[in-house]
Amino acid sequence: MNFAFENRTAAGKALADLLRHHTDEADLLVLALPRGGVPVAFEVAQALGAELDVMVVRKLGVPGQEELAFGAIASGGIQVLNDDVVAELELTQEDMAPVVERQRHELLRRERLYRAGRSAPDVKGRTVILVDDGIATGATMRAAIRALRERKVGRVVVAVPTVALQIARRLEPEVDEWVAALTPTQFWGVARWYYDFSQTTDQEVIALLAHAAQGDRGRSQTPYGPVRNPTRPLKGIAASRVL
Repeated sequence: MNFAFENRTAAGKALADLLRHHTDEADLLVLALPRGGVPVAFEVAQALGAELDVMVVRKLGVPGQEELAFGAIASGGIQVLNDDVVAELELTQEDMAPVVERQRHELLRRERLYRAGRSAPDVKGRTVILVDDGIATGATMRAAIRALRERKVGRVVVAVPTVALQIARRLEPEVDEWVAALTPTQFWGVARWYYDFSQTTDQEVIALLAHAAQGDRGRSQTPYGPVRNPTRPLKGIAASRVL
């Protein structure tokens, strides 16, 4: 099996190359969707000389099929439902309410944990690059986009290493700029495109955010050591594709 990216760090470096036109842009903010999006976004922020923070979004998984999202929630009380999934599975408010409440508690926990007392950045009027390690259904990214629009963001840029082509086409009209390294027509899930897709821990997220907050940008290695091989090109798929 061929893989596109060695790991999230390598994916972030590949993505940063597609975002070079934002280098040293005034008041640029990179927001990662934790947890997996943080190592990717860290590389992007470092390469562009940008501030890094998190946009906490929680997937709302179908009871008994948690990997299948019926929607997502984001900071600020934003909730997005996947109407197709809700209709197909005939989900009721009684089915969804416990999931929403549980994920709302987890969202608040992560915000407190990751920021360690730091205030959330003001996004009003700023260019914000939203980064995740990949997009499967689009529910979490759509919730993040709507949350930023509610806060009067200047421009929204979505940047991901990999996303299914059909999902990219649905989301693209909702943002000001769309950047993706890979947009395969046959997706098979985000993990398919990584050699190492091990879970990112809360501790890693905290360490990367703290490292970025110190202003040590433009270095060649993360707090976890030197970066490994950048990418392994996939046969039959462009190694770099911007929608």
